[in-house]
Amino acid sequence: MKALPLDPVIFVKNRARFIDRMKPNSIAIFNSNDELPTNGDALYPFKQNSDLYWLTGIEQEDTMLILFPDNPDPKYREVLVLVRPNELKEKWDGHRLRSHEATAISGIKTIVWLDSLDGLLQPWIHDAANIYLNSNENNRKSSLVPVRDYRYAAAMKERYPLHQYLRAATILKELRAAKTPEEIVVMQQAMDITEKAFRRILKFIKPGVWEYEIQAEILHEFLMNRSRGEAYGSIIASGDRARILHYVSNNQECKDGELILMDFGAEYGGYNADLSRTVPVSGKFTDRQREVYNACLHLHNYAKSLLKPGILIAEYHEQMGDEATKEFIKLGLLTDADVKNEDPANRAYRKYLYHGISHHLGVDVHDLGPSMYKPLPVDAVVTVEPGIYIEEEQMGIRIENNIWVRESDNIDLMKNIPVTAEEIEAIMQSK
Repeated sequence: MKALPLDPVIFVKNRARFIDRMKPNSIAIFNSNDELPTNGDALYPFKQNSDLYWLTGIEQEDTMLILFPDNPDPKYREVLVLVRPNELKEKWDGHRLRSHEATAISGIKTIVWLDSLDGLLQPWIHDAANIYLNSNENNRKSSLVPVRDYRYAAAMKERYPLHQYLRAATILKELRAAKTPEEIVVMQQAMDITEKAFRRILKFIKPGVWEYEIQAEILHEFLMNRSRGEAYGSIIASGDRARILHYVSNNQECKDGELILMDFGAEYGGYNADLSRTVPVSGKFTDRQREVYNACLHLHNYAKSLLKPGILIAEYHEQMGDEATKEFIKLGLLTDADVKNEDPANRAYRKYLYHGISHHLGVDVHDLGPSMYKPLPVDAVVTVEPGIYIEEEQMGIRIENNIWVRESDNIDLMKNIPVTAEEIEAIMQSK
């Protein structure tokens, strides 16, 4: 990790919150992700299992966490399992954590080497009535790859078929959605690094630059500020490409008169930022671009005003659809007849705004959280990202900030990042 050491209280608190939700006489086991091959003998860069990271802060491969709060031996109520350091392997692949280093990161005092786990784990399992195992229950999941969590669950059920098995994910969905103050501190650092990158590129963008050059400037600023890099593949979409929601080719020239939609964020300490801004390549909006931009900014601010603990995201999206409809009529995109005759299952505004307005953010960019039909919890961090996409005008605009939803006043974690057309123009023209 390039970030400065995080406060282990983050992970101590997270484990305590999970343990508090466990049934009596239960053991919970979490595994790290697989190391995945590319071609030949090469591997993809390792990315830790998000739940395991959220509970421990450990990013090393072949790691496990075992929580058994009713273990009769207090020493083994929290156990971190690591691969034993090997001098020869370290000459090839680098340093592996020692016990004291892992304790400093995670706050876990008992460290067990992976090659000695079996003899310890079996009596713990025999003493427990319930076994919590992890699974990826992100509602956006689409991959059918049989990852380690599922292979491990199958092996455990074959070896210990008479235990009661429980899903850790049902607890984690609720817990990870509500951020602790310590987590917010880390997330704010990711936001601040993202702000630096945005201010940098505002002075870099001009007619004739290429989308990949802008991405390179962003990545430069991230790495210079101890970010590991991009939280996700940056979207740098000029001209009509801005209407492609997940455009990542970033290989075209930015031309005078175009807008450029940029969706990017820094990862810091395992937590993510997610920013969208749309700016004029020339440094100045045309009258029509400004009109549409200000309509999008109105929708952005309106969405922020609606977010409250307890709101259902599904209802929130419907309210946003009502407001978008009004704005699109003002912009000449919709008529009263379009709205009167719309299909309730595919409303007229969807032609120009065809994605959701908010998602949870945290250790994952699309973080765990309750479904759209359950109340938004206090202390959730969610994106607010309305867009307006006009095929006839080859224009796409999106404005996105990250909001910490609190009991009283929400906090915009990106409040210092320029967002009005006037602020953007002033910085771009100051170069």
